[in-house]
Amino acid sequence: MSGKTLVLGIGNVLLGDEAAGVVALHLLESECGPDTSVGSPMELIDGGTLGLTLALPICECERLIVIDAAALGGPPGTVRVFEDEAMDRQLGRHANGVHQVGIADLMAIARLTDTLPRRRALIGIEPAVVDWRGGLTPQVEAALPRVLSRVRELMRRWDLDDGTFV
Repeated sequence: MSGKTLVLGIGNVLLGDEAAGVVALHLLESECGPDTSVGSPMELIDGGTLGLTLALPICECERLIVIDAAALGGPPGTVRVFEDEAMDRQLGRHANGVHQVGIADLMAIARLTDTLPRRRALIGIEPAVVDWRGGLTPQVEAALPRVLSRVRELMRRWDLDDGTFV
């Protein structure tokens, strides 16, 4: 495992708010520019709906942040962060979701191969509409700055915890 952090945006851009993770990832990419390092190396991947093809990048990272639309039981646009074991529990509770099955499977592969990222987090965004439509609803679009803020907070805290903050 390398010391890098993988930020993975998940979602289907044809299904409205289901695209929240991918849209957030592209905003983060445009914010970071060509230099995506904060303190430790960071890799950004648009995971779309790729599923098991993401196993290798996940197994090769030390820290993982997944951004995805998730049923959180709150109003549309709610953003919640689940870290480490809380992420594992959240994925287990909602293993019947379209992408969470894939993420749960990817985490199981990493666990079985003893390559589970040491630090991991799921940033979930409550969708308003998951149906054939282009673009995000206003509630989910308004939540994206909070999502990016959570990514930066996680990176900063993890860098401080690891002593790698520059």
